[in-house]
Amino acid sequence: MQRRHFLATLPALGACAAAPAVRAQGKALTPLKFTLDYRITSQTAPFLLALQKGYYRDEGLDVSIDVGSGSVASITRVASGAYQLGLGDISALIEFQAQNPGAARVQAVYQYYNRAPFVIIGRKDRGVGADFASLQGKKVAAAAVESTRRAWPIVARRQHLPSDLFTWSTTEFSARDNVVVRGDVDAATYFHDSAVSLFARMKPEELSVLRYTDAGVQLYGNAILAASSLIAERPELVAAFLRASNRALVETLADPVPALAAMRQREPILDEKLELARWAITRQYVAGADTRSHGLGDIQPQLLAQQIADVAQAFALKAQPPADGVFHRGLLPPLATRLAKA
Repeated sequence: MQRRHFLATLPALGACAAAPAVRAQGKALTPLKFTLDYRITSQTAPFLLALQKGYYRDEGLDVSIDVGSGSVASITRVASGAYQLGLGDISALIEFQAQNPGAARVQAVYQYYNRAPFVIIGRKDRGVGADFASLQGKKVAAAAVESTRRAWPIVARRQHLPSDLFTWSTTEFSARDNVVVRGDVDAATYFHDSAVSLFARMKPEELSVLRYTDAGVQLYGNAILAASSLIAERPELVAAFLRASNRALVETLADPVPALAAMRQREPILDEKLELARWAITRQYVAGADTRSHGLGDIQPQLLAQQIADVAQAFALKAQPPADGVFHRGLLPPLATRLAKA
């Protein structure tokens, strides 16, 4: 889509996004299937809050929420038509579109993580300090294919470090905490908010948390994704889903307790104290500095364009999808409703 044509569509689509939900009494709800990127934790509790409090029903939607098995799986589920909406990593979406050129089948419509929570966490007693250069010669655990590992070359380039600064130790997600605690490795990759299990086993002062954002790497993380066919044919449904989800997210940022209760209603086994600690980290990346000006859910087009270029180089992609094909901004709720309360 050409940029001028894309921008021209925004007013009409914005009006659709801003339209109040009106549902005649007794009118049938429209079913929508939404897939998470992973299992249920406080990271995605706002969606469960919206479901529990009837925000989706208020918008005329009958939403079902299923757990996922990674961003690639979420994108594939939406692209195949098995789900209309999903949660997945923007970098993974860029790769998917590059590998499937032509009309986009899946697009991001709401930026959930304003910044990707990518970190490498290392043991101080193994020489991992406050900067990435301290990883030289170390052994770092990571899954074979995961976003934090794959984005490392972008950090190395920004920090003027060799991409082979350290040695990768391929480790399943479920085993990362164990290999760090045992000392089998010096460090491991994490989504920052997924590291609370490690923090429960080792004292924070024993660990160095190296954030990719501190290295000058400004990557957008997981976003709400929608099937392009749904955007084209029923944009009012996407806008309604975003209004309800945004409403719950703003409430959770103000007070996470109700969202955690909704989460535990779905997954009673989850530890509330641990999940509260997890959300305290998640909110730092969801309500990043950018959101104070452009609100939750939106992006800076120039940053997305830079991310596309960085990902194309790091992932050795043969093509770069256009930014307005990756992210569709026209269905966001009004700015006034997307400003997080202090």
